[in-house]
Amino acid sequence: MTTIASLTNMRLKFSGMDSLLFEDFSLSIDKGEKVLILGPSGSGKSTLLQVLTGLIPNAVEVPMKADALIIPESWGFLFQDPDSQFCMPYVDEEIAFVLENLQIPREKMDHFIDYYLQQVGLDFADNHTKIQRLSGGMKQRLAIASVLALEPEMLCLDEPTAMLDPEGTKLVWETIKNVGEEKTVIIVEHKIEQVVDFVDRVILLDENGRIIADGPKQKVFDQHYHMLIEQGIWYPRVWEDYVQEKDWHIPTPINTANEKTAVHLSDFSAFRGKIPALHVEEACAHPGEWITVVGKNGAGKSTLLLAMMNLIKTSGTYYILEQNHKRIKHLAEYVSFVFQNPEFQFVTNSVYEEIAFSLHLTKWEQETISQRVNQMLKIYHLEEHKQTHPYQLSMGQKRRLSVAASIVKEQPIIFLDEPTFGQDAKNTFAILEQLEQLRAQGTTIIMVTHDLNIVKYFATKVWEMDNGKLVKESSASNYIETLQRAVIS
Repeated sequence: MTTIASLTNMRLKFSGMDSLLFEDFSLSIDKGEKVLILGPSGSGKSTLLQVLTGLIPNAVEVPMKADALIIPESWGFLFQDPDSQFCMPYVDEEIAFVLENLQIPREKMDHFIDYYLQQVGLDFADNHTKIQRLSGGMKQRLAIASVLALEPEMLCLDEPTAMLDPEGTKLVWETIKNVGEEKTVIIVEHKIEQVVDFVDRVILLDENGRIIADGPKQKVFDQHYHMLIEQGIWYPRVWEDYVQEKDWHIPTPINTANEKTAVHLSDFSAFRGKIPALHVEEACAHPGEWITVVGKNGAGKSTLLLAMMNLIKTSGTYYILEQNHKRIKHLAEYVSFVFQNPEFQFVTNSVYEEIAFSLHLTKWEQETISQRVNQMLKIYHLEEHKQTHPYQLSMGQKRRLSVAASIVKEQPIIFLDEPTFGQDAKNTFAILEQLEQLRAQGTTIIMVTHDLNIVKYFATKVWEMDNGKLVKESSASNYIETLQRAVIS
């Protein structure tokens, strides 16, 4: 076989870290291989992809040495965060930018733009649409389309479907499988159900960036099953094992007849500029409810949370704990919010100070702050990174930090936008269990998610969004039963 990418005795260390992330690390990828890299959050999976393409250290300055390094001539890279990869402000211009670099004639560009957008299931009335107006999932599809336009010989995919709905996830993987059949494909992915039949090789990293298994997928899964569990890595049937081990009981809908409302929306609309983006005829959330907001990418799920946080223009009736939201001076005293992009909320220079920030603002005692922050660091497995700058964390670690910093004060209402994307299994369950403890104490949780297992095992109620409208409210159990009947029929 022909080697397309390889590393020999690589050493790599991030600034501010006490130890090497990779030490004497060697790896070889053959042309045409389909490789899945698994490992816990922070094990260096994304960093490894960047080294294999030369992004590190050629574009991203990270101290690195290797005895030998082979990088393919033609490669395409899909980042976890699609915003970090866009060069242009409009959809058509983003793909045209790639085509220009490939010297495609201008008169042929419209055809290719339509073709690559269709490949990932994007269909716009006008391709000259601002990227900033797209949902997170739609941005991710566009990023994939721009990478496919390169027609690279090696594809490096860093969680390409992390923010996509189930239908979009299936469509994108079908596309990648089709276009990647003759290519070398290296994948970092937590949602492995859709990809496990496509790959032929699995590389398993431990939390310190060491290879603990490398071989045919079934052999790795069979021989290292307990290691997958120990390291908290996603594997087939992980949810079933978790539910059985914990003897998990699905939360039952609470009796809201005599309960005060935590959130009440009536004839509630939101706008992006002057354009209507959202409408909710009527909706209520009560203390102790866990509401999952579901729907296709672009349905308005994130817009709903942004509107309820007063971050975009709204109209209509909106009450928080039976108070008109317009009369609440400091909404953050009642509501915490976890953004879809964790970097949007970082304001300090260390993990410790990020979690402590809101506690300092409300003048907690220093000793109490220290106790509370250290508790959150432990829960979210960030103790070793307490002095690390938030931007130096992995995406999974950034997400955990954003959740910890948002809920540290334990406000009575929590809004979360995809809080578990990019997480390994261990940290996903840690986040969910912490939220369940708060819910059991009476906290209201409203969470956007595409993960139907979260809906099934943690939610009490479901809000379904479609085309900018809240179209249906149902119990979580009824929602799951309806989906299951639809699959059977």
